[in-house]
Amino acid sequence: MPIKDDNMCNRCFWIKEVGLFFRTWTFTSTKFPSASMCSALPEEIQALVVERVARNSFQDLYGLRASSRSMKALAERRRVYHFFDVLSIPWRLNMPSELLKTCYAERNPSTLYITGVQFFFSFNIQEEGLSLMKLAADAGYERVVYTHAMTRAIFWG
Repeated sequence: MPIKDDNMCNRCFWIKEVGLFFRTWTFTSTKFPSASMCSALPEEIQALVVERVARNSFQDLYGLRASSRSMKALAERRRVYHFFDVLSIPWRLNMPSELLKTCYAERNPSTLYITGVQFFFSFNIQEEGLSLMKLAADAGYERVVYTHAMTRAIFWG
């Protein structure tokens, strides 16, 4: 068990330990950290791990869900839907509309972007579309920053 420095809070300690673990952990096929190793972490840190995995890969999230019951429960929390990048999911998989609705309800930046572009260019609801794109850009979604800036410059120059 790692030793905690007296000047460090518990949350900071575990974040540091998880960071060190993932820095040295190498991905091999679909093998995820063992359930016992992850369950030793506080639930708050486990939730952070699940959110980071959701941000990186939809496929990895489902692999993590399959690794243990506790990870499955954490992966099914609504907050995780905020971190998906919906545009990284192959569209040929016919993404369920419920997934998109849940992601939109959680203010997922990629669904805000998709909806904003759709409102602006397809439905001609320009102010609402631009505000949704701005929300996605403000959330740090890189794909929309350029689109939002250029759309504003072209249409409201």
